[in-house]
Amino acid sequence: MKINTTRQSLLDALLVVSRAVSARAALQALSGILITIDGEARMRATDMELGLEVGLDGEIEGSGSVVLPGRLLVEVARSLPDGQVTLALREAERDIELSAGSSRFHLRTLPADDFPRFPETDGDPVELPAAPLRDTINRVARAASRDEARPVLTGVLVTVEGDEMTMVATDSYRLAVKTTKLEMSVPERLEANVPARALRELARLIEAGGEETLSVWLTRNQAIFKVGPTSLSSRLIDGQFPNHSQLLPESYEHEVKLPRTDLLEVTRRVSQLAQRNAALRLSFSEGELVVSAETPDLGDAREALPAPYSGELLEIGFNPEFVRDGLESIESDEIVLKLISPLRPGLLEPAAEDEFRYLVMPIRLNV
Repeated sequence: MKINTTRQSLLDALLVVSRAVSARAALQALSGILITIDGEARMRATDMELGLEVGLDGEIEGSGSVVLPGRLLVEVARSLPDGQVTLALREAERDIELSAGSSRFHLRTLPADDFPRFPETDGDPVELPAAPLRDTINRVARAASRDEARPVLTGVLVTVEGDEMTMVATDSYRLAVKTTKLEMSVPERLEANVPARALRELARLIEAGGEETLSVWLTRNQAIFKVGPTSLSSRLIDGQFPNHSQLLPESYEHEVKLPRTDLLEVTRRVSQLAQRNAALRLSFSEGELVVSAETPDLGDAREALPAPYSGELLEIGFNPEFVRDGLESIESDEIVLKLISPLRPGLLEPAAEDEFRYLVMPIRLNV
């Protein structure tokens, strides 16, 4: 088997597929990239949770498949001079000769029989618009948990019904919900808890590919997405996802409309002094919001903003990272902050028409 391609084509394909290479693989093949020729050249990598497959442009000869060390292959491709590159299997030596200009590399192959099979697509796919899917992922997925002790919360619950798509993510300290109207309608209801990591990779593929639509197949425990020439497969997460509608309070005592950019900039500045789990303190008084933070052995910071607030003094503390994430996820010029009391969660919403809600649990403040 032999592939003639360019250094840039090879590197572009490797930079996509290598994101699924396992860094701590018990099975040696999972640290590798599978290169297959069967009418076309394709590359695959998987860590058993996320899989990526991408086509490789070039002229091919023969057929077959080999597994090469993933990280090493990427670094070698980076180092090659621009221009034509050839990958040729040397069966007797059990390696691949990779040549470019006067450079020659011989990379030993890994056992191809140990490389896991990719899930196969079955039946007709569901077509979804790519851009709304990407934008919704970018706004919601950051609220998913990174704690593997509660795996059900490391995913994003994706529901598509008719012409509406809803994504929900929570780490039990915050909750992000986005409902998006689609320009097309799906024939049947889809629902799956997809790992946030896989969705972030999908958003990256959509951004890089510029495709208008993508294809989706759902099986009992796998989701397969095809974006142009690239396929992404992901295991689905078992378990009961929290009912987000029960987590959202029905009413609030205070609703304060604030300029999003101004509040975000103030939050970023003041948060520099909210270290070691210190809270970002929001103090509301008549016509004013004071944002402050203090880390005792480092210092403190405070900044005031005009705010259309009336009533008794209200002070509430939040995780500064969570507040920043919520404000960055909102796309309107103004936000509405809804509050009940210092010990009840606060809600961030866009002031404009946009079905996005971001709920944040407070941090108890030391007076």
